[in-house]
Amino acid sequence: MKILYLDCGMGAAGDMLAAALLELLPDPEGFLDQFRALGLPGVEIRLEKAVKCGIAGSHLAVSVHGEEEVCLDDSDCACQTLHDHVQTRSHKIEHDHTHSHEHAHDHTHSHDHEHAHEHHHTHSSLNDIAQLVNGLNLPEKVRLDVLAVYRQIAEAEAKAHDTTVELVHFHEVGAMDAVADITLVCMLLDRLAPDEILASPVRVGFGQVRCAHGVLPVPAPAAAFLLRDVPVYAGDIRGELCTPTGAALLKQFVDRFCEMPVLKVRTIGYGCGMKDFPAANCVRAILGDSDEGQDRASLLSCNLDDMTGEELGFAMERLLNAGALDVWTSPVGMKKSRPGVLLSLLCPVNDADEFAALLFRYTSTLGVRETVVRRRMLERDFESLDTPYGAVKKKRASGFGTRRWKYEFEDLAAVARKENISLREAAALLDGKNPD
Repeated sequence: MKILYLDCGMGAAGDMLAAALLELLPDPEGFLDQFRALGLPGVEIRLEKAVKCGIAGSHLAVSVHGEEEVCLDDSDCACQTLHDHVQTRSHKIEHDHTHSHEHAHDHTHSHDHEHAHEHHHTHSSLNDIAQLVNGLNLPEKVRLDVLAVYRQIAEAEAKAHDTTVELVHFHEVGAMDAVADITLVCMLLDRLAPDEILASPVRVGFGQVRCAHGVLPVPAPAAAFLLRDVPVYAGDIRGELCTPTGAALLKQFVDRFCEMPVLKVRTIGYGCGMKDFPAANCVRAILGDSDEGQDRASLLSCNLDDMTGEELGFAMERLLNAGALDVWTSPVGMKKSRPGVLLSLLCPVNDADEFAALLFRYTSTLGVRETVVRRRMLERDFESLDTPYGAVKKKRASGFGTRRWKYEFEDLAAVARKENISLREAAALLDGKNPD
């Protein structure tokens, strides 16, 4: 399996994730040219060399209408930024509409927070962002990913400021900056196509961050909302390390948060932020392979002694239709000398909760056991054959010094029914042998 592991020991931001993933490609500039061809209005993007605590990496610089967010030193906090804020009807300053200023790289940039909105002062709603993204020449999957990430941010902002998604508006520079980062990350992940994306627990920093209308705790409310159910820790660095955009991207794409597994590393990328800290301010992306033929799965099981055969068969059917990797039963002896059935299923680790819920729904069990198992599997593929008896698929498997193949059962059975012969005779026909 091809694994992408994201080391978020210094948090995550959209620009840092994008820069780290770009470093995994053999031709990052060529990929950026593809991104530039999308024609995001007013957006200019470049990849710059950067060094953090002696580690060489890259920084992604994004400017909108010539404006680029910059980081200024400030004695009050490690990273001061004009943060996401919503202006409601009961808190008017200059406008009559609700709006939020979203800056995608909060811990890498900083502003003079008493500025009077001297740059382009236009705002975009989530609907405006959706119309923009829908107009880009993107693969369907990438387009849907971009919209899903941005909606997560809008929902987090709405929750943080007790308003609705429809009333959240993003400042033009921050909105376009975030759209660029999010779109680039989604495109990169589509290009890299890992089988699984893993990430470390996320360091979020601690302290406070000053915004235009007050002081916010770290992590900021929107980021904290997005990081629900994600393992996070403050660490010993004062400042904002995980931004709302970074948090939304992690929630959208990361399959599991865990320590780095055993990998055969292909390549490593470092995406650097602008701010300097005692630790290297970067996201590290590691692309590698797990051991050949190995995979992890959850083995769920429960003992049953009060279900009919029809009920068990129906439950097994529903579990397989839901995507279980395998479902089977075994006879067992239970307490009070009752004969029973052990119902077992294999499913992806990340889907264990979903399948446990299905077991409770379709069986009479009061408890489900889970064990994470490692499977060793042969590589499998299919070959379609044109035969005198119609199209027939051949299933091939190889690995661990073994090669084997067989005809797909349904296709083989169709030939046997058509010729009114046994499965063995049908296989001999397809092999060109005399069934006798």
